Amino acid sequence: MSTTDIQVMKQAHKVLAEFTYEPGAVERGYAGRTLYVNLSDNTIASKPVTQQMKDVFVGGRGFGLRLLWDGISADTKWDDPENEIVISSGPLGGTIGYPGAGKSLVVSLSPLTGCVMDSNVGGYYGPLLKFAGWDAIEVQGKAERDVVVFVDGDNGRVTIEEAPEEAVDSHVLGEQMAEMFADDEKGKRAVSSVSAGAGADHALFGCLNFSWYDARRGRMRYKQAGRGGIGTVFRDKRIKALVVKFSGVKSGLNNPADPERLREVGRRVNEEMRRLDPIQNDMASVGTAHLVSIMNDYDLLPTHNFKYGAHPEAHKISAGVYRELYKPAGIPDGCWYGCTMACAKAIEGVTLRTGPYKGQVVGVDGPEYETIAGCGSNLGVFDARWVAELNFYCDTYGLDTISFGTAMAFVMECYEAGILDKEITGGLELNFRNVEAAAELLHQTARGEGFGLIFGQGIRRMKKIFAEEYGGDPQFLQDIGMESKGLEYSEYVTKESLAMQGGYGLTLKGPQHDEAWLIFMDQVNNQIPTFEDKAEALHYYPMWRTWFGLNGLCKIIWNDVTPEDNALTDEPAKIPQHVENFRQFYNAVTGQELTKEEIIVQSERMYNFQRVFNIRMGHGLRSNDAIPYRSAGPVTVEEYESRAERYDKQLRDVVGFDPKGKSTEEKMAALRAYREDQYEQLADTVYKRRGWTPEGVPTLEKLRELGIDFPEVVEVVEPYL
Repeated sequence: MSTTDIQVMKQAHKVLAEFTYEPGAVERGYAGRTLYVNLSDNTIASKPVTQQMKDVFVGGRGFGLRLLWDGISADTKWDDPENEIVISSGPLGGTIGYPGAGKSLVVSLSPLTGCVMDSNVGGYYGPLLKFAGWDAIEVQGKAERDVVVFVDGDNGRVTIEEAPEEAVDSHVLGEQMAEMFADDEKGKRAVSSVSAGAGADHALFGCLNFSWYDARRGRMRYKQAGRGGIGTVFRDKRIKALVVKFSGVKSGLNNPADPERLREVGRRVNEEMRRLDPIQNDMASVGTAHLVSIMNDYDLLPTHNFKYGAHPEAHKISAGVYRELYKPAGIPDGCWYGCTMACAKAIEGVTLRTGPYKGQVVGVDGPEYETIAGCGSNLGVFDARWVAELNFYCDTYGLDTISFGTAMAFVMECYEAGILDKEITGGLELNFRNVEAAAELLHQTARGEGFGLIFGQGIRRMKKIFAEEYGGDPQFLQDIGMESKGLEYSEYVTKESLAMQGGYGLTLKGPQHDEAWLIFMDQVNNQIPTFEDKAEALHYYPMWRTWFGLNGLCKIIWNDVTPEDNALTDEPAKIPQHVENFRQFYNAVTGQELTKEEIIVQSERMYNFQRVFNIRMGHGLRSNDAIPYRSAGPVTVEEYESRAERYDKQLRDVVGFDPKGKSTEEKMAALRAYREDQYEQLADTVYKRRGWTPEGVPTLEKLRELGIDFPEVVEVVEPYL
């Protein structure tokens, strides 16, 4: 784009509000204040970060939860002006010298679930915002016209500006924001934007794109806060972009309490990463694509709407293929300064085959494993270039690739089952493998046209529509519709892992693997055989993973590379040396001296606070923790018979049911009764371990133990106790 084009766009801006401030310095990981922006009345204000905020809510996701709680009421809906989007980094966020420390945490009410959603995302926005002087930005209200909110950390100025001329789709808008607000080409690295896209205007699973400038590739790149539809909230507020500028990034800006201690632990972690990643998962070369073949080998790769866990063509979308596509090779692909994991891979030179940008040559950020599985194998698509196309358009349209892929797989199964036909879909033949039809439905969704208007509602609402308007069997739709709490499943087959069924169902926001990924501990290695073992894992791992979100960290650094002697430790699944590294990291920055047990308590406070928050919003009870049966077992005859030997053996050896001479339907019924009972027993045991009632409500004793028995919190739970 030309300089003239950018100047014309900038001249069309109308400044609606301006706020000036003294940038100040970060101390021990905190800027000491949060930024409040109300788009309804154009208020811009500063809020202090209290000691209680730091002690109880820590930062990142915790700050988002506290600010959102205070900003809304129990009656607030996702599209009310009172709903907020809060973005925060956390006290460790922005550290240079410790890998994976560039994360932002986004919190809002979800259009899909109606309850609190949090999303962990890379890119530069959160760290730059903190160094610009703000621990969080809290956006409330709705603008009358499209706006940009610009935080100028170089000059201590915040503005709300009408932005009528800029694009909406992220791959264009991100470049426009960088050109507009950077001082020069080199200065683009000092600018980061948050945007969505046209798809988020029309679908409930809109995502946010967080940008950073990749000087080696010569373009803006993007990471996604994908889950739960926060991009839809963003566009409902008429935000085109949130933009931050801070030009002075360097080591030490967090002003850690013990810089030498931080340097030492960072040196140790980086050395291990450089040495062991190439011989373990090779994340720096292929990113999370290395998981495809592993999942396929263990029958965990979702195929045809999670019916199956493997496919003979999976090698066509595996790491070997993407290793050749991720070009140019050897580029450090970190999404924050100095991350030696460098797993943010990209494909350059992709010529688009469809849609409004057909024929254009673009760069595609990813695909990550979840996108490869969701937009590939789960749809019966085993063409890496087509997966890249769907990846690109989901991102630029501001649509979550996980919800898109899982919802598309659901629609394809419904089409093949005869619930949908071409008259309903507007002529689209939505069979598995028909990627051209899937791409067209994606474009319809972004335009708000045709069957795309129904598809964009997500699986929970589609189930209702398909039953009431198209005559679908409600039970069948419930069984195969892979959502829980309204959120579409991420991309792992859980039929043979009861613990992972709990890791998807017994959660705060829905079936997203960032709470607890226990398949290998449970299904493969049989490390947690009893209900009590599984419950302990479903206590510890969600708490530990929550801690990353409180501090602005990536979880991959914890467990995707492990020390050579990890298997010899007492608890190898916890990777104790890495837990100690994180403890040292936190204490070095904040000046505290927390034990590893106290770290878990930090997370447990926020986990329970968020559970109560969900109850406040009308969710968060046992009934909301239900899962679709396909998450636990086979729904169709062909599904059972594809693994008949396995299921028959389980009926004989585990259930005590002799399958000999029984029809497949009889065997399926016996297996279903057993597996559904197992899930309920697991829920009982997990709730007890977490200190909750049998209905999933945190007890007063648990709230007091954690120091979050605030009057407003107790008021929410008391009616259920």
